[in-house]
Amino acid sequence: MARGRDTNAIQRQGRLASLVAAGTGVFWIVAIWAGNQFDWPQRTRALLDLIALAGFAFVLITAFRIWRARQKDEG
Repeated sequence: MARGRDTNAIQRQGRLASLVAAGTGVFWIVAIWAGNQFDWPQRTRALLDLIALAGFAFVLITAFRIWRARQKDEG
């Protein structure tokens, strides 16, 4: 039964990573558009880029953790 729980946890982490990746991509596109449309200063645009970078870093770290968990689960 523990294996089923682990599989569910891995699947849940995968769904979270995919949602964060999609949300971060949309956020970044909207942030670029808004920065150009409203002529925001470079400092504000850089801050939004760093926020998007943090989101993508989270996705990469989560994907790596999922990969390692699946390797450990297989043997």
